[in-house]
Amino acid sequence: MAHVRGESDPKPYVLENTEVREIRAKELHRDYQLFISLPRGYAESTRRYPVLFVTDANYAFPLIRSIARRIRNGGEDMEDFILVGLSYAKGETPEYSRRRDYTPTVNGDKEAVSDMLSPPPVYGEAEGYRAFIADEVFPMVERHYRADMKRAIYAGHSYGGLFGLHVLFTAPSMFEKYIIGSPSLWFDRRVAFATERGYAKAHSDLPAKVFMAVASYETLNFSSTDPRYNKTVDMVRDLQAMEHVLESRRYKSLEVTSIVIPDEDHLTVFPTVITRGLKWALPPRKGDAD
Repeated sequence: MAHVRGESDPKPYVLENTEVREIRAKELHRDYQLFISLPRGYAESTRRYPVLFVTDANYAFPLIRSIARRIRNGGEDMEDFILVGLSYAKGETPEYSRRRDYTPTVNGDKEAVSDMLSPPPVYGEAEGYRAFIADEVFPMVERHYRADMKRAIYAGHSYGGLFGLHVLFTAPSMFEKYIIGSPSLWFDRRVAFATERGYAKAHSDLPAKVFMAVASYETLNFSSTDPRYNKTVDMVRDLQAMEHVLESRRYKSLEVTSIVIPDEDHLTVFPTVITRGLKWALPPRKGDAD
């Protein structure tokens, strides 16, 4: 394209107070990136901040950053936090990376077609990915930022919600709070319920605070012609079943909030999930207001 006199070359748009760090997952033999967003006034402060880790960072990181800045209202409505976006593996498509990293068993959709050029879809590496976050991502964040890791928060949607429940039922104290949006509880014949049963047999407590949400259109309604309704799985019913199971355990340290968000579907609900989830997880702290 020809230059117009007086115009400079276009430059990429950069989000202020953000950083990108490269990280090698040694046991997984893959490379990832961490997207970091620091709160306003971080450089002038000496305090340690809670940290929100979010999957599907290509989409969720800029979204959460913008929502948080909008609703914070000078510290009156929400506490400041460090945001860490967990990227997809470098050199892989989002769909290929998330299918593998966020699912707990190899029994994925046999009919799925890979959107990579050669390898078939791979499932079932959630535990390895969880260990990578605990053993490599967490230490990197602690080394470089004033992060209060006792107040680590997880956020994920769809397969990311399924992964969050895997962490909750295998290493619940890894995060203090969990924001779980539209979890894929249908995966592998509802394997997450089996994982929870295994946890319940071996433990009398589950030390975590959990916010779960699903869209009202993520259910089955064959009498309606509205295309927003799910066609094969009832995710509203599944989430309500999980809520019932967790409440029935009577874990003394577990706190569960579960809601159905009206007039949203699987593709539109996450902005509302994260808005509600942020206000739930990070209520205003005294002295935070600007």
